[in-house]
Amino acid sequence: MPEKNAPAASDFERALEIGRPPNVKKLFPNSKALIVSGKFIDRAMLKKGKAIAIAANGRNSFVIRGALQAAQRANSALIIEIAKSEGGANAYCAVNYWNIARIVDATCNELGITIPVAIHADHYGIKSQDDVEAAKMEIPSIFDAGITSIAIDASHMPDDKNLLANIELNPYVPQWAGLETEIGEIKGKEGLSTVAEALFLIQGLNAHRIFPDWIALNNGTTHGIEASDTGIQVELTTRIHDALANYHISGAQHGTSGNNSDRLREIAAKTQTTKANVATALQMISWGLEVNDYGNARLDENGSFIKLADEGVSEDVWKQMVNYAEKLGIKGGDYKKLNLPFENKLLGQSSEIRTRMVKRVENFVYNMLVDVFNAEGTAPLAISQILQTGSYDAGAKVGRIEDPADWTPELIAQKAAAIGSDKGPEGDFDD
Repeated sequence: MPEKNAPAASDFERALEIGRPPNVKKLFPNSKALIVSGKFIDRAMLKKGKAIAIAANGRNSFVIRGALQAAQRANSALIIEIAKSEGGANAYCAVNYWNIARIVDATCNELGITIPVAIHADHYGIKSQDDVEAAKMEIPSIFDAGITSIAIDASHMPDDKNLLANIELNPYVPQWAGLETEIGEIKGKEGLSTVAEALFLIQGLNAHRIFPDWIALNNGTTHGIEASDTGIQVELTTRIHDALANYHISGAQHGTSGNNSDRLREIAAKTQTTKANVATALQMISWGLEVNDYGNARLDENGSFIKLADEGVSEDVWKQMVNYAEKLGIKGGDYKKLNLPFENKLLGQSSEIRTRMVKRVENFVYNMLVDVFNAEGTAPLAISQILQTGSYDAGAKVGRIEDPADWTPELIAQKAAAIGSDKGPEGDFDD
């Protein structure tokens, strides 16, 4: 890796000593990988200003490797993440909540990566009280496995249940860990989030001494392949972020793969967003599919993906993937379900093929970090935050503002009933 991108050796070694949280130190006692809380990644973006960290969904090891190499080139702090649907108990990827930290740590040590990296459990979905009970055992297990940041996503539930689930599960999340919360499932133009919903959730959490680092909204985008050009509604996002200003919470942008670069630059410039999830784009790019400038896969006249010759996976493996998908009726964004059955075939390709898969991801992520999200040079800022804090725990950005007496379970139900928000259509909106 280029020497000019490396932090001062003494600063890096000190950050390595004090910045890695206890679970990471226990798992990797001799590691030289600077795996840190997501809080420090958020702080680095805020320090630079109008900067967004890429949260790369590591659906395969090629994506993880490429994203790490890109961040090292850009001298940028980075988040590597996996969602519950991608890597939970019923995963469709081989990378999961329990092995992603080991993959990242090993890759960082192999490649000499010196930028700070958070390992984020994205979209830890809660859809019922049964899920809440199961989470009380599972969440500690993923932190035991090296996770350093989590998104408690109870947005599938009514507003009061969302808030109450976040409150009930908070004791199971380490205080030092990065924390994301969410209102409104990501459904495109249906069920858009409102200022009232956002204030309700963040004020209620604040009253219970819960101070999330990020809030995710349904601000007009979708997961997977964007089918329309509506995309992120910047004005709506700005309005909600402004309403939350007193609570010092940053935005997490989901559905990034379906939005053009100009709109993403606008999100960076005009909102308080410091985290942007990129999932489907990186998967498609690693496979060698033709994409536009922001990673949305192009389709031919028959609605099929366009595989570029001499890019991504081998032609033989791609043919096998297409045949498998056709046999099972898998189309479009559901090609994500090919990750698990084809993991070993992808790993079993030649070194040349595997290298070009990684390099394609690296080049795409590097461009996003430098030319779209303004994240270049944020790695030293994160390290500086660690050194200034003198700890692996960055602490909260705000203290309690709300009176807990106003946020009892009974009053929470009353306040939620008064919001009357439109949650949009029912359906599967995971990831």
